[in-house]
Amino acid sequence: MKVNRNLLLRGTLAAWVGLLSMAGAFDGVKPPPGAIESREIARELAVTAQRFIDAVDKSLQAKYLFQDAERANFHFFPIARRGVSLKQLKTGQRHLGLALMSAALSHAGNQKALAIMSLGDYLRETDKAPLVYRDSDQYYFTIFGDPAPEGTWGYRVEGFHLSLNVTVIQGRWISVTPSFFGVIPATVPDGPRKGLQVLQEETDLGRALAKSFTQEQRKIGFGKIPDFLTETVGGLITGNQRKIERGNPRGLPAPGMTSVQREMLMQLVRVHIGRIRKELADQDLARIDKAGADKIHFQWSGGLKSGEPHHYLIQGPTFLIEYDNTQDQADHVHCVYRDFDNDFGDGLLEHYQKGRQRR
Repeated sequence: MKVNRNLLLRGTLAAWVGLLSMAGAFDGVKPPPGAIESREIARELAVTAQRFIDAVDKSLQAKYLFQDAERANFHFFPIARRGVSLKQLKTGQRHLGLALMSAALSHAGNQKALAIMSLGDYLRETDKAPLVYRDSDQYYFTIFGDPAPEGTWGYRVEGFHLSLNVTVIQGRWISVTPSFFGVIPATVPDGPRKGLQVLQEETDLGRALAKSFTQEQRKIGFGKIPDFLTETVGGLITGNQRKIERGNPRGLPAPGMTSVQREMLMQLVRVHIGRIRKELADQDLARIDKAGADKIHFQWSGGLKSGEPHHYLIQGPTFLIEYDNTQDQADHVHCVYRDFDNDFGDGLLEHYQKGRQRR
């Protein structure tokens, strides 16, 4: 896997938006194979987003242009953000914002997102040097473009350890990546929620698969944790890059696994992708299968015991999943789901730009 760390925002974004703003811009242009499609969900997202915009105080800016570079400002660290935070919203407005978040997530994904948010208060109360951004209300809702039922627009829900990026194209096709979930502590050590592990499935299933490898399999399937992950503030190999490149996949390919291990691998993939809404996740999983489940690789790095720093990568022809738990005595999890071609809807936008040019 090769990551281009210096890739700038694509200069063609404004051109894409110009084409998309034309009446009937996509008429007669077929979607690329495997595009996630649901007019019903796209309409639901648009209606939910518009209700939120209408309810937010006019003194607050929840909405930006679709072509604004902020749309691709994907981050999961505690930084200043644009949009409207939970802290700025009244009770009814908060419900509408959280409804927009949940509309793109499965029940399990929504519960994990809410739990991640709630741990902000726990961190503020228990840290010796609390950070202002470790606050359960410091999660921001940002709309990009006009959420019309037939329109092209997007939204983001983001804060410390959570980044959900949804793009809707022509009221029909939907992109749900990059999608980031993280948590600290990985296991709550005390208090009313003692023992809570928000990302337990992602941790336990990955470790179980790695532990099942034979010594021969480990020669290919095991790697070394990159030094920068353990020596600096926790992150990811892929970081918060605008776009990631495929490169050569790392680790053991699915054909080198037993049938039981291959099923464990696919179960792990389903857990990560299953954080998004089922109707959308099912289409994404079908696309992964069509691209070749036998081309998926898994690499584990680090210790196999609970409490030991560890990291894994899952890479297929269309996607990358990265999981990291190397910081704070292996009590600080980051995991991200990326689409090589369609993060932020890029692949769909580019496809239709080219389709229009050929007509």
